[in-house]
Amino acid sequence: MQHNLDLAKHRFESADDSLRAAKILLKDENYRNSAGRSYYAVFHAMRSILALEELDFKKHSGVISYFTLVYIKPEKFGEASKRLSKIVTHLFQLRGQADYEDFFIVSKKEVLEQVENAEFFLEKIKEYLVKQGVKF
Repeated sequence: MQHNLDLAKHRFESADDSLRAAKILLKDENYRNSAGRSYYAVFHAMRSILALEELDFKKHSGVISYFTLVYIKPEKFGEASKRLSKIVTHLFQLRGQADYEDFFIVSKKEVLEQVENAEFFLEKIKEYLVKQGVKF
């Protein structure tokens, strides 16, 4: 059990690192990469919860599907669940566009909103992890 808690903390710290990078990239007006780091903050945060169950998936879609089915749909985050679902969906799409579409342009306003959404997501995930016994 302690191993699961340690792994969850480690994965959450990766999420936090990605969020810090997203903020730095936003400040440097590197919007495409900031959007990507915002997504990875959310992705690693989801994986931090999966660590409690000793789970991981090879594909991002696997992490997202499982997290949505087991944590968001049953509303384990209360009223925040619907917003968390929208954040995951939007950031996954945005990251795909930013990474793979040659001429994709993302605005400062959009990226600022997504950095804020990632912050909210991490806040809710951290609250959940603390309730599960993860110590920060």
